[in-house]
Amino acid sequence: MKQDTVTLAHGAGGAQTSELIDRVFKAHFANPDFTGDDAAVLSLSGKKMAFSTDGFIVSPFEFPGGNIGKLSICGTVNDLACMGAKPKYLSCAFVIEEGFPMDKLEEIAAAMEKTAAEAGVRIVAGDTKVAGKGQVDKIFITTSGVGEIMENANTSGTYAKPGDAIIVTGDVGRHGCTILLARDEFGIEAPDVDSDCAPLWGTVEEMFKTTSDIHVIRDATRGGVGTVLYEIAEQSKVGIKLDSKSVPVADGVKGVCGMLGLEPLYLACEGRLVVFAPAEVAPALVETLRKCPYSKNAAIIGEVIADQVGKVVMTTEIGAQTLLPRPGGELLPRIC
Repeated sequence: MKQDTVTLAHGAGGAQTSELIDRVFKAHFANPDFTGDDAAVLSLSGKKMAFSTDGFIVSPFEFPGGNIGKLSICGTVNDLACMGAKPKYLSCAFVIEEGFPMDKLEEIAAAMEKTAAEAGVRIVAGDTKVAGKGQVDKIFITTSGVGEIMENANTSGTYAKPGDAIIVTGDVGRHGCTILLARDEFGIEAPDVDSDCAPLWGTVEEMFKTTSDIHVIRDATRGGVGTVLYEIAEQSKVGIKLDSKSVPVADGVKGVCGMLGLEPLYLACEGRLVVFAPAEVAPALVETLRKCPYSKNAAIIGEVIADQVGKVVMTTEIGAQTLLPRPGGELLPRIC
């Protein structure tokens, strides 16, 4: 049944988001360059470029490990990096609520400056709007970016193949858990949990120095790793077999999820990639990743299979096999 209004679930990155895109945006915007990947691949003066845009409405706007400014740079830089593109230029647009503290705005801008410098990208254009009190929740930021795709990079969510190994570049669910705790709605204290928010172009560059035989790279943001796995399974028309024991989860995140009955695979990451590559090159990629600052506990968590198309089959800790539940609904709104 078609819904007549937009719900929070439509922004969660799961099945309802896909339905919204197909029903409204793809129906009206479809063209040969329209993409389901993290960034569009375009040709400009004989060079392959990546182009992406992202809006950020995280609540609270500052959290352990970062703030909305750092997040806004990382989000777009990482989307470009997923296409094997070196980020070059960003624009940013601010919608600021009347009465927002000027010192907090400066902290956000400083975080953006620092993160952009680390990522090697320039902020070259922008826009500022001030909304009346109550018309927007404190501050929203939209960033758009372009990057130059490396000659040896060719990635897409449609390129996963049976026999590929599936790698995550670090422990999962950290950002979503951090935001949940920062809202202080459950009275849970976990001081060792902070956001994994980080710019990952350097990580991707090191992977491609190791091998160009990388099929898919996806930024596991809204909906987390679990949603990414279902997206790739459906885009590439393959099945996925996941080993739950191999999925790295920080102890603090595991404890919070255990108390609240949450699945870490569906909590957002902001500094983790999901990588699909042939099994024979996967160990070398993991070795490379573990030498990088933001992927020291990278791990192989599963494989692509030819059957069970569109499904994610998970081997549990006791050796049983079960289907990972399909993503749906809004687990945690306003996370990015």
